[in-house]
Amino acid sequence: MTKGGMESVEVFTTEGKGRGLKAQKEFLPGDVIFAEPAYAAVVFDSLTHVICHTCFKRQEKLHRCGQCKFAYYCDRTCQRAAWLNHKNECSAIKRHGKAPSENIRLAARIMWKIEREGSGLSEGCLVSIDELQNHVDSFGEEEKKDLRTDVESFLEFWPPHCQQFGMQFISHVFGVISCNGFTLSDQRGLQAVGVGIFPNLCQANHDCWPNCTVVFNNGNHEAVRSMFHTQMRIELRALSKISPGDELTVSYVDFLNVSEERRKQLKKQYYFDCTCEHCKKQVKDGLMLAVKEGEGKPSADTVKEVIQFSKDTLEKINKARMEGLYHEVVKLCRDCLKKQEPVLGDTNIYLLRILSIASEVLSYLQMFEEAADYAKKMVDGYLKIYHPNNAQLGMAVMRAGVTHWHAGLIEVGHGLICKAYAILLITHGPSHPITKDLEVMRVQTEMELRMFQQNEFMYYKMREAALKNQKIQVMPEPSNENAPGLFHKKE
Repeated sequence: MTKGGMESVEVFTTEGKGRGLKAQKEFLPGDVIFAEPAYAAVVFDSLTHVICHTCFKRQEKLHRCGQCKFAYYCDRTCQRAAWLNHKNECSAIKRHGKAPSENIRLAARIMWKIEREGSGLSEGCLVSIDELQNHVDSFGEEEKKDLRTDVESFLEFWPPHCQQFGMQFISHVFGVISCNGFTLSDQRGLQAVGVGIFPNLCQANHDCWPNCTVVFNNGNHEAVRSMFHTQMRIELRALSKISPGDELTVSYVDFLNVSEERRKQLKKQYYFDCTCEHCKKQVKDGLMLAVKEGEGKPSADTVKEVIQFSKDTLEKINKARMEGLYHEVVKLCRDCLKKQEPVLGDTNIYLLRILSIASEVLSYLQMFEEAADYAKKMVDGYLKIYHPNNAQLGMAVMRAGVTHWHAGLIEVGHGLICKAYAILLITHGPSHPITKDLEVMRVQTEMELRMFQQNEFMYYKMREAALKNQKIQVMPEPSNENAPGLFHKKE
């Protein structure tokens, strides 16, 4: 079954897993299998005034809708593009007196689209909203309570003159949002800024070692002529060679967790038991829990004690980060690494988590040499665990490359930036802002590396002079959030 722009995939049904997507032709790493605009999407409540409600880019100055005073846009182009979806919302917000929460706004946008187009198949969609999984029957007591609250709030917000929907269908839509809401990120891909529904993407099943990845593309409204504008969309991109008939899979969770933990997370958030090869065979679990080998191999009790110490430290670190006490975070990391390094193997996830935090916070505090040392160890561990074309691996390698560059370690820095560029070309594509940033860094570090190889002394003299004449670039403040996950779940 294929439809407008989706000729390269088909929906099929499997035993125990329900529907899935299958490739209709061969794809190579980095190929875009399909691009899909959102069926409906909204900006998170906390960011409605700093993110454009059309393209989801973060902007310094946004234009506010003069009618409802709630929606914000980059410019007139984005405002015009939004009007079809914002028109009903605009008058409903004015009538209601204030904008409801993101869940209610997203449900309302879905219903208004159904009112306009009917609940059958929309153009380019392989399945209708009616057919999407809602998992309402699997909800626990707390989730059912949240659902009832959402339905009540929706009914208060929904205008009486609009098409009226039955309680069962309204509950279905909220269930779909809960299980299938896709996280939208800003143009740098570093912060989750909204949630959208993409019916075709929802058909892709999970695998902990997937053959595809999803990247959010904010589109381009900057072209002078609107015929050259591209709309906001998600892109499903191939990570490895895919043959016709192969199932297309994505990972709903970060791989950097032992199989038991990933399975627990998937069961809790998505209501299924993961049966992928990596979970069944516990592939890479040994690496993720590795301990030092050799003569002084630590006892089981010592390992247990260090892991518990690591877990306790991670809790203290989170608290200190929340309060912005970054020097305290560094002290906690150093103390923890002292205990971990003689006991845990270099791919142990508890060691890698501390190395990741330490390198990020030290970079922010401009302590680049120590940060680079930790970042290198972190990347060496990640490379043994992650799929070679994993987006999170690419971002970590990029961060490590920038840290080495700031530390004046130009050879390693350039090498890491090149490696990150190769990964992100596949996961994000050449036109993504992050890939473009990396290309600029790659050219710059290559030039500096040539200078370094010709005359080390002169290179350091010029570097010193350049740093004196310009304020050193401040690294972004460490975020306490994880990188945006694939699907947005209300915690």
